[in-house]
Amino acid sequence: MGAKQTSGDTSVAACFAACGLGVQQLTTALKAAGYQVVSGKQQSPAQQLIVVGKVNEVRASLPATIASPGKEGFILRADKGTVVIAGADDSGVLYGCLSLRDRLQATKRLPAVLDETDQPEMVLRGACIGVQKPYYLPGRTVYEYPYTPEVFPWLYDKQHWLQYLDSMATNRMNALFLWNGHPFASLVKLKDYPYALEVDEATFRKNEEIYTFITSEADKRGIWVIQMFYNIIVSKPFAERHGIKTQERERPIVPLIADYTRKSIAAFVEKYPNVGLMVCLGEAMEGVGNDDIEWFTKTIIPGVRDGLQALGKKEEPPIVLRAHDTDAPAVMKAALPLYKNLYTEAKFNGEALTTPRPRGSWAELHQTLSKLGSVQIENVHILANLEPFRYGSPDFIQQSVKGMHEVMGGNGLHLYPQASYWDWPYSADSVKGQRLLQIERDWIWYNAWARYAWKANRPQSEEKAYWAQLLAAKFGCSVADGHKIRAAYDESGEIAPKLLRRFGITDGNRQTLTLGMLMTQLVNPFRYGLFTLLYDGESPEGEMIIDYADKAAKGLPHVGETPPQVAKEVILHGDKAAALLDEVAQRVTKDRAEFERLRNDMHCYRALAHHFSTKVMAATQLLQYKYTNNVNDLESAVPLLTVSVQWYRELAKRTAGTYLYANSMQTQQRKIPMRGVNATYKHWTEMLPVFEAELNTFRFKIDSLKQSASGTVVQRRPFKQAAVRTVETSFMLTKGSRLFTDTSLVVKAIAAELEGMKAVQLSYRQQLSRATEIQFTTDKPVKIAVGFFKTQRGAFVTDTVYAKPPELETNASADDYGQAEAKISNAVAVDGLPAVNVHLYHFKAGTHTLKLPKGICLVIGFIDGAQAVPVYDAMLSGDAKSKNIDWLFERQ
Repeated sequence: MGAKQTSGDTSVAACFAACGLGVQQLTTALKAAGYQVVSGKQQSPAQQLIVVGKVNEVRASLPATIASPGKEGFILRADKGTVVIAGADDSGVLYGCLSLRDRLQATKRLPAVLDETDQPEMVLRGACIGVQKPYYLPGRTVYEYPYTPEVFPWLYDKQHWLQYLDSMATNRMNALFLWNGHPFASLVKLKDYPYALEVDEATFRKNEEIYTFITSEADKRGIWVIQMFYNIIVSKPFAERHGIKTQERERPIVPLIADYTRKSIAAFVEKYPNVGLMVCLGEAMEGVGNDDIEWFTKTIIPGVRDGLQALGKKEEPPIVLRAHDTDAPAVMKAALPLYKNLYTEAKFNGEALTTPRPRGSWAELHQTLSKLGSVQIENVHILANLEPFRYGSPDFIQQSVKGMHEVMGGNGLHLYPQASYWDWPYSADSVKGQRLLQIERDWIWYNAWARYAWKANRPQSEEKAYWAQLLAAKFGCSVADGHKIRAAYDESGEIAPKLLRRFGITDGNRQTLTLGMLMTQLVNPFRYGLFTLLYDGESPEGEMIIDYADKAAKGLPHVGETPPQVAKEVILHGDKAAALLDEVAQRVTKDRAEFERLRNDMHCYRALAHHFSTKVMAATQLLQYKYTNNVNDLESAVPLLTVSVQWYRELAKRTAGTYLYANSMQTQQRKIPMRGVNATYKHWTEMLPVFEAELNTFRFKIDSLKQSASGTVVQRRPFKQAAVRTVETSFMLTKGSRLFTDTSLVVKAIAAELEGMKAVQLSYRQQLSRATEIQFTTDKPVKIAVGFFKTQRGAFVTDTVYAKPPELETNASADDYGQAEAKISNAVAVDGLPAVNVHLYHFKAGTHTLKLPKGICLVIGFIDGAQAVPVYDAMLSGDAKSKNIDWLFERQ
């Protein structure tokens, strides 16, 4: 093939030993640059010859001294009128062609001299799409979304897929993760379970066609499709036929479900042998334990082997084990002797972005997985603290990828969308007449992670220049202004990570950081189920607000990153980011609408930073009241809290017409700052009255304290107990009560509300060996008080003694009965055991079974469903630091 540049006296001939997408892209770029492309050998000395192929195919066109690159690598060489693109493999050829295409698009001419060899550092560089929704489908629960045109119209849009896959190829990404709870019942039919299919025949045929299209087009671009699924979930028709639930965390492995799952996997592998599988053993089955190992080694791996046998193949498709709510090292130890092509994957910063260099037990988990002999993939997951504003700090992202290599031992990237994961393919922006596509809005997010996954250690000066030029081209401004836009991204990129890691409740998506936090969440985080790993592993060493105030009151030295430090830093970041874009605004000549949206986001980040900063400073001030009982400490916090509300009012104003929502997960799982059931409290305009009321309540309580010294006293009385019918033996819970039938452990102290409760008599040893189940019948709604012992677990340490309390970070069903939040903290004290937190399980009238995880816990009793239950700390195991002052912000 040959080409001649019509705009000058240089002509080109090209001979392709390889063909495919890369050649097509290069040919298009040549023509766009004014070249006439002609097939055939070099015709004249005036023409350049382009030779494209694998290294072994084009070796004669290369100097003998040039070594072959590694997997996916390529050689670009131009000399004496010949350009050679030599790939180590098909992907290397593709990436070599794309690299030359990029140079051609930038300079409009082929290079005369070039000598470059390049290859990726990370083995796997993947992006993720959730085939899921922000809400639950009728009659279904979390993760259950059959593939249908009504629910996912975009799934059947081939042009959408081509655009997305092309963007992945441009970014040199080689894996696409598709997330769904139970995709098999939408994609395969089972001979033994024909009724398990979740879609009608017409939809099933559409699913077959589109899935085949996606996987084949991905393969053309060197992209490996990986289908994720949760365990254990069965299809709704299957569950209804057998009278079981689609998912039940406490349910043991039963032969029927194992057989159905094994045959589903086998059918999928047989039908789509080039598609990988990612297995999540946690959340929908009891996490950490022998069941995980048994399910993986006796159901999933055999299912894959059955599919291979049906095909007559021996080559193992890759399986990725997700290290979530499971003891992944133990599972891998059991699985590796059975199946070799295994990968592991774990969240980098939980479901957020907080620090480039995790530490502690969380880093140890990743390090352990990376040493197993398989590839450890680092998952940048959900990003609950970044939603919905634009995020694209090249520096923070580059440092994070370095941390993946240097700290975690990772050699793969699994990248989630920057925002609106549950609402793919759209962003949360409110734009008249259209929805913005995530891959277009968040281009810099994908570009930056992919760039550094390819090569992390790039000189800072070169990187600043690279991003400045890219941003200048996008917005039609000078390179100098491009530097300012890049700097604004870097400044704003520090705000959300610092806020969450120093003040947050959790790294999970039950908290939407950009909506703010209640004062009680800042001053009493344990009440809201503080996820301590956020501070112990996903943050630099430092102090929470309550720790800082305690040390300040006691004159103790501070350690690491402190709340006042971060409060000051985020204001500086926000002010700089907004000022930089304000300065550039008048000189932007391209894509002004998007620039103004970016500019507004920077001002939103600025308002968020000021709001949090002044609220945090108010919190550190009013916490002194715990130690002084001086109302002046409370009064001095009022001006700060007032300013905080003023900044939040600015945030609400800036988002009122620009965003549809803050958080894309809009179910009852979202708890902070407010419970987000049925898509409520998803916007700043909804939260503003809450924060205004919080300020007014605080002022009212201060006035009450001034008028009455007894204003803090709350009279606490025993709960009204419910009459239920059960075969379980009960005992009266009081000081000195013997807790278990087979130990001498007795109650040392108990919260007043629990005094005299009829607790269920349980065996200590039985709870260690099996899960606790309590069957009961009630004629009225009832709340069951369950006591969980407060323990500190490592990131992957199996606690063999205490039952794990409800935790939405690892168990999506942890609030199905309203049980996620601890109602009374430190409610029972027992010598020799940790303190007890009380959670409530809500049941309607009827016959039910309370199912609790294996391990020691207390079934404290049955409370009348109409009984109001306070949320507070009984302080039976604590000092002045644990003194409860939540009442300052809550009307009674």
